[in-house]
Amino acid sequence: MSPPAHHDDGSGCPKCGHTETEVDDIATSGTGLSKMFDIQNRTFTVVSCTNCGYSELYRGQSGGNLVDLFLG
Repeated sequence: MSPPAHHDDGSGCPKCGHTETEVDDIATSGTGLSKMFDIQNRTFTVVSCTNCGYSELYRGQSGGNLVDLFLG
């Protein structure tokens, strides 16, 4: 099985080239006591391609310019 084709023209999803995204926020627990007590003290913004589902996580930032980073 060959790896997925990579879109290299610098615009759109890095995997498929699609230009529509969804932006969501998630919270996760870290290690140690926060994991033991399920304290979700880490936040991430997730930018996902609506076509293929490829996603990138950005630590502790809001969605504004992250779509521009994702799309190139």
